[in-house]
Amino acid sequence: MKNIGIVYGMENTFPGALVDRINSRHIPDVRAEHVHIGGIRMAEPSGYAVIVDRISHDIPFYRAYLKNAALGGTRVINNPFWWGADDKFFNYALASKLGVAVPRTVLLPHKQHPIGTTDQSMRNLVYPLNWEEIFDYIGFPAFLKPFSGGGWKSVYKVNSPEEFFAAYDDTGDLCMTLQQGIDFDLYFRCYVVGQKKVHVMQYDPRRPHQDRYIRQPRHVAPVLHARVVRDAMTLCQALGYDLNTVEFAVQADVPYAIDFLNPAPDADYHSVGPENFEWIVNAVADLAIEQAHAGPCVMEELRWASFLLPEPRGAGASG
Repeated sequence: MKNIGIVYGMENTFPGALVDRINSRHIPDVRAEHVHIGGIRMAEPSGYAVIVDRISHDIPFYRAYLKNAALGGTRVINNPFWWGADDKFFNYALASKLGVAVPRTVLLPHKQHPIGTTDQSMRNLVYPLNWEEIFDYIGFPAFLKPFSGGGWKSVYKVNSPEEFFAAYDDTGDLCMTLQQGIDFDLYFRCYVVGQKKVHVMQYDPRRPHQDRYIRQPRHVAPVLHARVVRDAMTLCQALGYDLNTVEFAVQADVPYAIDFLNPAPDADYHSVGPENFEWIVNAVADLAIEQAHAGPCVMEELRWASFLLPEPRGAGASG
């Protein structure tokens, strides 16, 4: 029997729907279930062919469990080794090398010394920074946001140097980026599953959370839609993510990739709506079953370099 498990946190709709969807297909050698985890013996196989990970980025215990499971041959969606090493600033730099449009971005040092360090720990840092040069490069308005994070936490829109410094003073020991603001007239959030299926959703991050997914989307030119699909796949193939959302802000018909480090993306029925929910449940069920039949994970595949610029997997489908 090829067991598929799901590890999750506070979300209530997606995990159960995924388990039910896989089991409703009545595939003789496949069974899905909610994972139950106790004390973990080192190098002990997990008993799962595939585990869908929805929470280990917040729970170090689960992250360690999933790495141990991968060592035993379990295929984990998404790869826990790479996800733990990734960050948004690296993603922007990689995207620029891949020819995907991204806003101008600068990495900034911590405003306050990280715990356990002093000014002696920062002796390689140029001080003070050349803020005028940075502001000339980025321009205003701009967004100050963590170099790695999610959920729109600690994100500030700043319209001037004065607003920037007030926000920067509030960031504590977080490592931040300052990014060019894109005055968008259209915004997309795209599910990308298996690095080959893309579902494009119109989205507006300026709205209240419950209203951000546009229920009555406007017409999109086919050439723009095709570029969004292509760029979303390019990014996920290069980063090695089998489940992700990629966000694009469109200005003057150019889709700028804004956020594409979302390997446990929002999939709540009440948030994304019934049509999008149905798509993501089916797509992840398909992927989990496919990976269960692909055989054990081979540790050689977990070398980081293999995820940076892999061979393209071929053309994908959009929904």
